[in-house]
Amino acid sequence: MNKKAKKWIIILFLILMLIAAALWAGNYVLSKYHVENVYVDGNVHYTDDEIKEMIMTGVLGDNSLYLSRKYKNWEAKNVPFIDAITVETLSPDTIKITVYEKALAGYVKYLDTFMYFDKDGYLIENSSVRTAGIPQITGLSFSYAIIGQPLPVDDDKVFGDILTITKLLKKYELSADKIQFEKGDVTVCFGGVDAKLGNERSRLEDKIMRLRQILPELEGKRGMLHMENYDEMHGNYRFEPTE
Repeated sequence: MNKKAKKWIIILFLILMLIAAALWAGNYVLSKYHVENVYVDGNVHYTDDEIKEMIMTGVLGDNSLYLSRKYKNWEAKNVPFIDAITVETLSPDTIKITVYEKALAGYVKYLDTFMYFDKDGYLIENSSVRTAGIPQITGLSFSYAIIGQPLPVDDDKVFGDILTITKLLKKYELSADKIQFEKGDVTVCFGGVDAKLGNERSRLEDKIMRLRQILPELEGKRGMLHMENYDEMHGNYRFEPTE
């Protein structure tokens, strides 16, 4: 066998060794980093299964190493209600999917759909399904609603009031179904109880803080809770049951 033939045999052998090593490495990565356990955090609008179906797609959709790199700095595009998603590898067979949803202040009903907006009044998404935990805002006057644009209300200062109220509700661990605005007056609705808070914005926190104590006493009842003239010192409020 001449030197040239020996040289080509050696080259072919090395190529076959490289291919074998690559196949072994690929098989090792696929088997060792095969996802068996998935934890999902931060999702409200989507179920855990919906998030998994959204993220774990394609040939390597069940590979923790691939997913953690793919979604390291991934921004959601054309995905309603979601800003970003990250995937963290907790162990070779376990990943944690963290969902960063768009911050929603409330929603309005328009043409039989729910139009969700952020703290500045910009319409983020529309949906035919109501999302739990996001209050409906009523009493706002507008003639049209376009995604990506601010809701065209008469006075955009109302969005500051909405943000203040939603922050206070979160602070005192209260979940409202609806926030109503009528001639400057604010009414916050909790199931069958409508809490009329009046128009004094400086006393909103005192009233909402007191609501945390009052509402459990009214559980199962329906009616109007009058807190327009409530103050911390005298505690004036009155519950008017619905007949």
